[in-house]
Amino acid sequence: MTDSTNFAPDWVSPPGDTIADLLEERGWTHNELAERSGFTPKHVNALLKGTATISPDAAERLSRVLGSTTDFWLVREAHYRAAMERRSVAKSLATEADWLREIPLAWMKRQGWVATGSSVSERVEACLRYFGVATVDAWRATYEVPLAAFRASPKFEKKIGAVASWLRRGEREATDVSCAPYDRAAFKEALGELRGFTHATHPREFVPRLIEQCAKRGVAVVFAPAPEGCPASGATRWLSPDKAMLLLSLRHNTNDHLWFTFFHEAAHLLLHGKKMQFVDGLDGLDEEAEAEADRFARDWLISPADARRLESLAVQHGGRLSAELVTAFASEIGIAPGIVVGRMQKEKWLRWTHLNSLKARYAWTDAEERKAIDDD
Repeated sequence: MTDSTNFAPDWVSPPGDTIADLLEERGWTHNELAERSGFTPKHVNALLKGTATISPDAAERLSRVLGSTTDFWLVREAHYRAAMERRSVAKSLATEADWLREIPLAWMKRQGWVATGSSVSERVEACLRYFGVATVDAWRATYEVPLAAFRASPKFEKKIGAVASWLRRGEREATDVSCAPYDRAAFKEALGELRGFTHATHPREFVPRLIEQCAKRGVAVVFAPAPEGCPASGATRWLSPDKAMLLLSLRHNTNDHLWFTFFHEAAHLLLHGKKMQFVDGLDGLDEEAEAEADRFARDWLISPADARRLESLAVQHGGRLSAELVTAFASEIGIAPGIVVGRMQKEKWLRWTHLNSLKARYAWTDAEERKAIDDD
């Protein structure tokens, strides 16, 4: 027998199997073991069946009578109980197979967000670990109940599991972003510089800098694709009193949509409570806060005074502004032409089909490109 305190086999058989083997080697009966150890025959029988645990006192007695160390017997017992617990847990998790249909598991696996085993219990456990919850009931309390308060646009189907998986991805990535303590004044001041990032025509040009500048002010910016069933464009959540998450879903591939969403989410952090969670693209209960965030984003990108000038230009030209005129106006106010086009279309000063070529289109679907951005 191995005399080692590091003995740690992953056996499901009870320690009683080892006791039985040693009794057979010695030619001893159960009663003889009882006499030598001071156990009752009934307790010896329970030890052999695994229905009685090996206590420190029992481990000491078995060590003296059968050999090895006290730690050997305690470790043998601990591994057996742990194996039995794993078996029990696996059986319990297997009953949660229906929950897996509520989340976009296949999509999450393709994205590399979660790696699962072949059995139902392994898949359930992997998903619980992904969400950082111990049970499906805990998942429902953490994600399903809060998200039920949000309504999706009639144009989109909202699946709570899909939205939850996207939000959790944001939480996980935001946790890894090293941030200074949140500084509201500094973050608001930085928005002026960040507004200039709208000129970038490729994510590689602005994503790393945007993440860096926001992190310096206590905001972890995360770009994460959203699965089918998650119509959200962006979201904010306070991870702690000193750290906020600003999550962008990449649903919109033009600069006017992306930057409006960014400044809309920034408004929630600046203007609304730290206990609230906002998911842009889903309709929550606080319509006033959503409207306030819309106004903030709109006016920060193009000031009310500049918007009035833009409206006047549109009226003068009968809604048929040239690309050159819009580009010149955008240059004058220091913002990308696509932002101006998007604002004019929103206000119906310009047709939705006109001047879309001025909008920068971001390529988010290339996995290698996303990896390159993340590595930066």
